[in-house]
Amino acid sequence: MKKTIASFFIFSALFCNAVYAIDFSERDRLIAEASAKVPFVTPKELNEMVENGDDFIVLDIREIDQRAEGTIPTLDKYEVTRGQLEFEIMIMVEDKNTKIVSFCRDGPRGAMASKTLIDMGYKNAVYLKGGLKAWAVAGYKIKSGLGRTINSVDEF
Repeated sequence: MKKTIASFFIFSALFCNAVYAIDFSERDRLIAEASAKVPFVTPKELNEMVENGDDFIVLDIREIDQRAEGTIPTLDKYEVTRGQLEFEIMIMVEDKNTKIVSFCRDGPRGAMASKTLIDMGYKNAVYLKGGLKAWAVAGYKIKSGLGRTINSVDEF
């Protein structure tokens, strides 16, 4: 019995060490590649597109629980998680000439999503550089369950 318990703890320790030793370099390489190859828009450029009433779709690819943070207020907005993109986008957006601006919280998943869209034949896929955080830091409105809000810094 003591041997079994000791073996369990040794296995658990080795497993935990293996989990913490995961090499994220492949993930980082893919993100860097997508970010370098895929066109992007800045928060300022996207805001101008919104204000000008340009014809485009905003594609929120964040996880469902992240959407409570709010979103970019546009009329044409679709939501699909990054993991479901390939399965759902062709139903959501049939015209592969449609301009699609993908965004996530920080930018990397938006870049990866836009690269996937381009690989699938969507000719005008771009991503929001810096994601929703960059949009908020730039001072643009965010639509939430509270209506439209603007982030501010308290000076206490």
